[in-house]
Amino acid sequence: MHATLLGILGLALLGALHAQDGVPVQTDFQQDKLTGRWYSIGLASNSNWFKEKKHLMKMCTTVISATADGNLEVTSTYPKGDQCEKRNSLYTKTEQPGRFSYTSPRWGSKHDIRVVETNYEEYALVATQISKSTGSSTMVLLYSRTKELSPERLERFTQFSREQGLTDEEILILPQTGERLEGRG
Repeated sequence: MHATLLGILGLALLGALHAQDGVPVQTDFQQDKLTGRWYSIGLASNSNWFKEKKHLMKMCTTVISATADGNLEVTSTYPKGDQCEKRNSLYTKTEQPGRFSYTSPRWGSKHDIRVVETNYEEYALVATQISKSTGSSTMVLLYSRTKELSPERLERFTQFSREQGLTDEEILILPQTGERLEGRG
């Protein structure tokens, strides 16, 4: 019985690791083309904070810039009540182009971030596996250079999120916000 349980747990762990490794990264990723302003159009996650805050979420702006050592500085400005709040994150490059790591100083969570696909001028699909002491979660972001994307891109985001094991209740197309987020926040 004990050996069977260990075998099942081992297979489950192997499956989880394989699923994470199965997340593709953009072929011939060109980091310099990813920099600039993006809008968060879609967000999908199976984390508890997402389930609790989903009804409050709105589109935000994100500015991605390269650091001197080749990492990415990611600054997101999002509405919180009647104010704008900024959050800065440093995505550290890995040996695989298009894949980054980030550790949250606030929560201690470790993030495995992958640029799954992008054409750099219109949209970017980004998948993140988040690990912390209480467990792991998956997050998928859809970025756009403009506040609107074609139905085909929105459907691709939804489809990819489902492929990552997320349910329709965990997938959100973010409502647009006012012009105050255009960098004046």
